[in-house]
Amino acid sequence: MSASLTLNLTLTDWLALLSHFLSLSLLAIGGAITTAPDMHRYLVIEQHWLSDSQFNSSIALAQAAPGPNVLFVALLGWNVGLNAGGGMGAGSLSWVYALLGVVLTMLGIMLPSTTLTFVAARWGHQNRELQWVRAFKQGMAPIVIALLLATGWILATGHGSSLNNWPVWLLTGASALLVWRTRLHLLWLLAAGGLLGWFGWV
Repeated sequence: MSASLTLNLTLTDWLALLSHFLSLSLLAIGGAITTAPDMHRYLVIEQHWLSDSQFNSSIALAQAAPGPNVLFVALLGWNVGLNAGGGMGAGSLSWVYALLGVVLTMLGIMLPSTTLTFVAARWGHQNRELQWVRAFKQGMAPIVIALLLATGWILATGHGSSLNNWPVWLLTGASALLVWRTRLHLLWLLAAGGLLGWFGWV
């Protein structure tokens, strides 16, 4: 992970972190990753609780690790807590703050959406033949795609990456086309991208 910032978070700040993730939970149509642009706006641009590199590293590490996609939220909370505690080398208090960040962000992102999903899924299954229920499900698809594109844009242009870096954009387009048109497993594409990056070709 990248070097930490030094923060002085008050109880109000911790509650604001929780409430922001509570509100994002209800917007996470298509998964928590679709709300990453707003997380970036809030944590990096508005509050300055994370650096750009910490934000991007949290998402990259969570996506590379096995497990659910929502793990990046835990890493964002962990990094906010570490920054509030003075970093990894600041002692046990920084670890307590890091764990507090994990609990608040995960509780915030999971509680409203899981509750709503449980209730809505039961209702939707019982009323699945209604025309407006089918229309609602079909209408959600473009919203999810747009949110995923916004997330990709934030990640692609982070770290001051140039939009003129054509090999990276060509690789991105080719990977998207392969995922869309073939049955090639995504892990092979991740491995190929990692090798290309390791050799410095992209």
